[in-house]
Amino acid sequence: MLHEWKKSEKNLYMPPAKPVLTEVPALNYFVIEGTGNPNDEAFAEFISVLYSLSYGVKMSPKKNMTPDGYLEYSVYPLEGIWDMTQEARKHFSGTIDKDALVFQLMIRQPEFVSTDFAQMILEHTKKKKPHPLLEKVRFETFTEGSCIQMMHLGSFDNEPESFRIMESFADEMKLHRKSKVHKEIYLSDVRKVSPDKLKTVLRFGVEKAI
Repeated sequence: MLHEWKKSEKNLYMPPAKPVLTEVPALNYFVIEGTGNPNDEAFAEFISVLYSLSYGVKMSPKKNMTPDGYLEYSVYPLEGIWDMTQEARKHFSGTIDKDALVFQLMIRQPEFVSTDFAQMILEHTKKKKPHPLLEKVRFETFTEGSCIQMMHLGSFDNEPESFRIMESFADEMKLHRKSKVHKEIYLSDVRKVSPDKLKTVLRFGVEKAI
């Protein structure tokens, strides 16, 4: 049976268009870090490398590399953790300088993907689809824990309003946002969907307010 994250893991990937509190467990990802404007052409190369690895895992049985516990599944969506450089944070005036953004892009991998198997896929991809950015990719476990998230509908530029709604919800729940760092999960292909129809999960970590 095909594992479809949109159906079986709706609590993580398909929240409503209003804030909800959720618990995000430890999950494994291929991860790559970088800085700069996501609208630049170079940004697409980071994404391409992650997808080449993710589809390498999905198609591994066809290459006689089937790992123990393999099951058919839909490739998970691209995710990004976003911050700003220290210098940009010092001089932040409310307008984001996209050239000063710091990002960790990632794609989740199924539970059957071990550290050893991830390394095998990475080495295989380096040989079959060489790219200098593959040297920057790592396989890592993230535990986000208690988070507030919501589905943001529309342009990325309008995200601040959704974050204000989420922060108000946190206050009502007597919770405190841990930091201005946040995660985005991209459910739409920006190459095919107009900005007003984009669907993006926004998420940030919270703790009990003091």
